Amino acid sequence: MHQKLQNYLTPKLPEYLDLLKRMVDINSFSVNPAGVNAVGDVTAQAFAPLGFTAETIQAVNPDFGKHLILTRTGKSGRKIGLTGHLDTVFSAEEEAENNFRWREAGNRIYGPGTVDMKGGNVLILMALEALRAVAPAEFDDITWVVMFNAAEERLSPDFGTLCRERLAGALGNLIFEGGNTTKDAFKLVTARKGKTEYRITVTGRSAHAGNRHDHGANAIVQLAEIVQRAAALTDYHRALTFNVGTISGGSVVNRVPHRAEARVEMRAFAPDVFEHGIAEMMALAGEGQVASVDDGYPCRVKIDLLERTEPWARNVGSDRLFDIWAAAAESVGMTVVKEERGGLSDGNHTWQSVPTMDGLGPTGANAHSSEQSADGVKEQEYVSPASFIPKTILNVTALLELIRNS
Repeated sequence: MHQKLQNYLTPKLPEYLDLLKRMVDINSFSVNPAGVNAVGDVTAQAFAPLGFTAETIQAVNPDFGKHLILTRTGKSGRKIGLTGHLDTVFSAEEEAENNFRWREAGNRIYGPGTVDMKGGNVLILMALEALRAVAPAEFDDITWVVMFNAAEERLSPDFGTLCRERLAGALGNLIFEGGNTTKDAFKLVTARKGKTEYRITVTGRSAHAGNRHDHGANAIVQLAEIVQRAAALTDYHRALTFNVGTISGGSVVNRVPHRAEARVEMRAFAPDVFEHGIAEMMALAGEGQVASVDDGYPCRVKIDLLERTEPWARNVGSDRLFDIWAAAAESVGMTVVKEERGGLSDGNHTWQSVPTMDGLGPTGANAHSSEQSADGVKEQEYVSPASFIPKTILNVTALLELIRNS
């Protein structure tokens, strides 16, 4: 089987890389819906010869593009989901400023989305075409549901709802985000951190900075104290992090500022740590320590929980999928190891309802990075084309095991 897959895929790799280039050449920044939809059109056309029917669903946020759902009905009624996304984090202006485009250099291909995750989307196609070529009966047996998020980089929650609806009862949801490596092993993702985002708002009292400075309650000074306390909630031993991402306040320097604001995100793996982190953050609200000297008027701190995505915790379903991939890897002379990844993916939305595994895409690095420097300290996102065929062989071998023994 290994050799059959190798023989099938090797002459077709240039064709797959050409498809990847077509995708990469289209800017699909999350808030460029026309570009996102154009990538969706190219993707749907690529899958059509396999017998997939395309459906598009506009994301709830009108600033985003259309989610793409490709379905091919099988004979048995059993279902497998494969998931990718169409968007990237790079605006057209950023790409132009950094000359960030398709660029082949040595054993790497640089460009926006090469590994995160247009490369993964191409690998889904490779796996399904290869499976049909070497095991047509198994391919025809399964109902395949291939789902592409229009705004994964913004973790569009409505796509998570779609996944749970369309993949209900599936044998698994397989996510083709780029896969990391360690030594000679592929890393497969079986857990991810959850994330919350907070807005800290401090209200004080304005005053003339020269005539009545003592009457003012400085919201910026209070916010500076609060963000230090928020950052100090980070506990690396519990894999709990708080990041102060933005801060703003005041208007002119001759006025004691009465308002200031910061945005903070929190991440954690373990559900109990996640909940404890939320409680610790919310407890920072209330009357502040900064007050006017004149009459003791205090600053007040308000904290709003703006977004919440639950952790993808360690679980039996993901572990079972990993065991299948580990056995498949051994059978073809490869090795896989588990990875718990700090970044989020659509797996955060599906693991509780369907067995989920991630990191099944090609190998690369520097996701979300468009900058480069002559000394190599800054490098742009790239994918390793040499990883496409081995990763496809692994995925097809494991899919056959999943189909035959479930």
